[in-house]
This record gives sequence, C-alpha cells and structure tokens, in this order.
Amino acid sequence: MRKVEIYTSETCSYCHAAKDFLREHNIGFHERNITVDTKARKELISMGYRSVPVIIVDGEEISGFDKERLAKLLKL
Repeated sequence: MRKVEIYTSETCSYCHAAKDFLREHNIGFHERNITVDTKARKELISMGYRSVPVIIVDGEEISGFDKERLAKLLKL
C-alpha cells in the first residue's frame, strides 16, 4: 500500500481538487492542514515549500496538483 501525504490549506482550491482526485481513485491519504496545524506549516517550510498543495507519494514530492505526475506515481 502506498503512503500518501498531502499538505493543504483551508482556502486552496487545488488542494480540494487533489483530495477529490485521490478519493475518486480510492487512494487513502494523510492530510496535513497548515491552516490549523502549525507543526505541519513549519515542516512544509523546512522542506523548502511556501505553497500548497504538496503531495508526497512514498517519499516522492510533488509541488502543486500535477494530475499526470500524481497518476503516474500512483500507477493509475
């Protein structure tokens, strides 16, 4: 089973689209909402990112909602 983690914020439309995409394909994920989780926000910044979504699939990082790359990593 793949490990999928997604850093999001409350007002990010691409975050909502990415989560919808994962749900549509029955992919389980762990959401880290930087709006309410300051630890997640600090982690995201320490990884060098300043925007969301950041999706991590088995350690592979995707900045933004790149549907094609995400599908490829998930082998969809």
